[in-house]
Order: sequence, then C-alpha cells, then structure tokens
Amino acid sequence: MTRLLAIDQGTTSTRAMLFDRDSHVLARAQIELPQHYPNDGWVEHDAVQIWDHTLAVCREVLAQAADITAIGVTNQRETTIVWDRKTGQPIHRAIVWQDRRTADWCKAHWSPERETWLAERTGLLLDPYFSATKLAWILDTVPGARPHAEAGDLAFGTVDSWLIWQLTGGRVHVTDATNASRTLLFNIRTQSWDEELLAFFNIPRAVLPDVRDSAADFGTTDPALFGTAIPIRGVAGDQQAATVGQACFGPGMVKSTYGTGCFMVMNTGQEIVQSKSRLISTVAYRLHGVPTYALEGSIFIAGAAVQWLRDALKLIGSAAETEQWARAVDDTHGVYLVPAFTGLGAPYWDPEARGAIMGLTRNSGIGEIVRAALESVCFQTRDLLDAMQADGATMPATLRVDGGMAANDWVMQSLADLLATPVERPTITETTALGAAYLAGLGAGVYAGLDEIAALWARDRVFAPNMPAEQRERAYKGWIEAVNRVRSR
Repeated sequence: MTRLLAIDQGTTSTRAMLFDRDSHVLARAQIELPQHYPNDGWVEHDAVQIWDHTLAVCREVLAQAADITAIGVTNQRETTIVWDRKTGQPIHRAIVWQDRRTADWCKAHWSPERETWLAERTGLLLDPYFSATKLAWILDTVPGARPHAEAGDLAFGTVDSWLIWQLTGGRVHVTDATNASRTLLFNIRTQSWDEELLAFFNIPRAVLPDVRDSAADFGTTDPALFGTAIPIRGVAGDQQAATVGQACFGPGMVKSTYGTGCFMVMNTGQEIVQSKSRLISTVAYRLHGVPTYALEGSIFIAGAAVQWLRDALKLIGSAAETEQWARAVDDTHGVYLVPAFTGLGAPYWDPEARGAIMGLTRNSGIGEIVRAALESVCFQTRDLLDAMQADGATMPATLRVDGGMAANDWVMQSLADLLATPVERPTITETTALGAAYLAGLGAGVYAGLDEIAALWARDRVFAPNMPAEQRERAYKGWIEAVNRVRSR
C-alpha cells in the first residue's frame, strides 16, 4: 500500500499527515508553534523547536503505520535560518517571513530602477518579507558570522532546507525551486543563484543550498530517527504546495489559501508575468527541470487576525466561535478592521502601516468587531483579485479555497459575495500537506504525471455569490477608505 508522509511546517503549527495514493488521510498529528516578538515588527521562531516538533509529529504518525513510500516537505516560506555546519546548531533564532526589521534598509536602497531590476530577475520586490535582507542582517549582527559564512562554515536555508538537513543527519543541504524563488537571490529566468544579486545583498555563495526540482531526490532520512531510511522525494513552499494540492495545473486557474496569512496564486504556465500592480511572479513548481510560473498576491494577516481576537483581545475562546458571532449581527454597521499588524502586503507593500479598528460607535460590540475581522480577509482577497485583473488576467470562473478558514461557511459565503465569484471548497482543505504528498508521490513514481493528480481533486461545496452589486461596492469602498487611513505612504 502506498503511504505518503507530508510534513507541513507552518507559521503557527507543525503537522504531519499520512495519505494513501488516492489522497485519503490515514493519520495526522499537530503541535502549535509559539512566536516570539522581541521588538516592534520583529517576529522570530526557535529553529530547534521547529525541528523538535517536526520529529514529534512524524513519530506520532509513523507509530500508526509502517512502510512509508516517501516523504514530502512543505514549509512557511521566506523564514530564514542560519546554522553551523559542524554542530548543526542555529546561530540565531529563525527570522519569520512576517518580520519587518530590515524595512529601513529596504527603504534606503529602493529606487524605481532597482525595483525593475529585481523584478526582472526574481519576480519579487525589495521588501523585508523576502529572505535576502533577513540573511544579511544575521550575518552582519551575530558576532563572527560573516567571516564564518565566507569560509563555508555556515549554512543558510528556508525551513525546508533546515528540516532536510536534520532529517538526513546533516548529509544534505538542498532546497527546491519554489523556495529558492522566494529569497531575492534566485534568478527565476535562469533557474540559478544569481551572482549579481548575491553581490548586491552581500551574501556569500558558500552558505546557499543546492536547488532541485519540486519532485526530486532530496536524500533519505537518518535510520536512527524512524527505525528505517525513508526517501524524501517532494518539496515545495506552502503556497506552491497548496497550488499542487488544488490541482491548479492549467494557466488561469486560481487558488487562495487562508492560514496565518492569505495567499492567492494564479498559474501563468510557462510565462513570467511582470506585474504592473505590485504582485509578484514566482515559481509555482518545477518538474523535470521545467518551471511553471505563477502570479501571486500575499496578505500577511488572515487567520492571524482571529488568533489576535482570541489571544490578545480575548473576545473569543476559539476560532470556531467566530462564525456564530458573525451571524449574530446583520452588519458591521460601519466598523472596519485593517489587520496591518506587520505592515500591508500586496498590492500595497507598506511595511510601516499598522493595524486599526475604525468606525466604532457606542453600539459597537464583539459581533461587529469579529465580523469586521473576518470581512477583512474577504476585502484583502478582493484587493488581490482586482490587482490580477489590472495585470491583464481574466476573472477566474471559480476560486478554489483551502486552509483553516475555508471551514468557516460564513467566511466562504462572504468571500463569494464580495468577489462576485463562485468559491469552490474541496473535500480535503489541508491542500498544503496534500500537495507535498503529491510531489513526494511524483518523485517516487507513484503518479505518472499531473493528470493523475488532477483526477483526484474533489469538490465539497460551491458558494455562489448573492449580494447585490450596489451593496458589495459600497462595502468595498469603505474598506479602501479604511486602508488609506493606515497607510504610511
């Protein structure tokens, strides 16, 4: 029997899921991952804790099954880890993709010409979101780090590289093309690390991992970890893995994932679309040496806004309560929540913006605030879809959704209403983990090609829009006004 183990290392939790060939879930385990906020706009993880949690959830799942065919790894992207090659120990906490500590550096080095140069090579923007400035900050801040890096004593990686290093007992230092494409150091046209980019960000070539296809040989696990050596055959960043899990293999197909953040990805096939709306071009997946590209819009705060309601404001006891609160009021009555806790992502790219709740009156209560938080996710998705259309994309026939918030029927109906687009929810909403399993299956020869994977996609429900156009546009106009009030530029 085929058993594909997916490691899904996310921003707020680490999961292991076991799938059979037909994408049925056989077992799962999950541990929440704490975040650390040492300064305003700084976000860090304990990289050793990430590995410990990964090992724990894998062992919990493997205790329920034997004879694993292959492992697939998917991960929070852009998060930056630097470790000592000899000891295997990180030299600094992982700097998370949400972290904005290098905003001043990016601002000081930005120019229209430089943004064009970076976009042409990487598809990205000069922003603290991506890995390069985080890596440079670690090398410049940790005593002795830069000379050790130049001597080849240190290794850099996004979370996938860190986990593969640990899983293989320090034998393999690799990444895949999707994760490499998020660093600002990888040329998505030549599919290689770019010497001019390395020079601009002052990054030694010696710290970088080898780049492989998304379905490839990433080594085997150290037999001491799980009692046997298991091949690692698939790797992709979380949003690219979700694109595979949603079977968005045709140009023009769009998926939107609602986890800690929200990420909308449109498959553009073999074409690299240069966005005029400050979206980014990225590698959707690379198979047999051939990259498939995508246009992506990144929203920093989606499900994290619900966590904030629960943990900071203590308005709710669990995320599941948000649906009943949203249904308890017929409207937000003019209340808007702009969750710019770590700045605004696409299409604004404003790292200095900060969050706000606007339109409060004496009658405003928990219901209005909770509903406004959920609606902010829908409005931000509308921002992205409008930007894609401005770049020449046609309105998708449907939007495929996944992630934790996709289970919330109220949010999905509101999304359809505010986008005026049908929303399709698959039977399996853990498509990030599923995509990693599919890539592992491709790498292990379980699937002959993408057509076999596409045939496994199944719909759970379609949410059809039913909001009057005038009401929809009035609500969105209020959102734009609220966003403009928190922007720094």
